[in-house]
Amino acid sequence: MRRVTVAGERLERWLAGFAEQHGGASTTTSPEIVELVGADGDRAWIEVPFPPLAGDLVEHVRRERRVGVLLVRRGGYGVGVFHGARLVTSKVGSSYVQGTTKAGGWSQQRYARRRANQASAAFGDAADVAVRLLADADLDAVVAGGDREAVRAVLADKRLAHLEPTVPWLEVKDPKLRVLEAVADQFRAVRIRLEP
Repeated sequence: MRRVTVAGERLERWLAGFAEQHGGASTTTSPEIVELVGADGDRAWIEVPFPPLAGDLVEHVRRERRVGVLLVRRGGYGVGVFHGARLVTSKVGSSYVQGTTKAGGWSQQRYARRRANQASAAFGDAADVAVRLLADADLDAVVAGGDREAVRAVLADKRLAHLEPTVPWLEVKDPKLRVLEAVADQFRAVRIRLEP
C-alpha cells in the first residue's frame, strides 16, 4: 500500500487523473473516507480533511476554514489562527529547558527535577498564549503538532479543555514563526492510500 499527499488545490486534477489511468472509477463516500475503485480494480482511500464530509469532496477540501494551530516542544511553542492558508494572528516563544545529563546518583535526580520544572514553566507559558489566541476564537478546527507529550501537557490546562485537535498531526522540529507560517500546507493537504 502506498501513501501520497496531495495539495487541496490539486485534488480535482488528481481525481481526474486516477479515473483516466484506471479506466474510470466508482466512488463510495462516508463522513471520513472517500473510496475510489478503478475499473481495473485498483483502489484509493481519501481521508476527508476536517471531517465529516459536507457535500462534494473537492468543494469540501477547498472551503476556507478558520483553523487554530498549537505547536509545542520542550523548548518552545507556536500558536496561531489561520484563515485558509493565511496566518492572521500568532505568537511564538521559547524557553530554556536543560538537556539530559550523564551524571549519576543525586546529580542526575537533581537535573531531572530541574528539567521537569523548566518544562512545566514552558508549558504554562504556551497554555497562557493558547488561551489568549484560541480559547474564545471562532474556529472550525484545531490542529496540533510537535512533541505529543508537550502538547498534552499544554492542553491539560482546564481553560483549554474544550479544544480537541483533529487529524493530521503536524510534524515540526522547532516551532518558530517561519515554521508556523508554513504548516498550512500540512493541515490543508489531502492524504490518500493507494492499492496496489
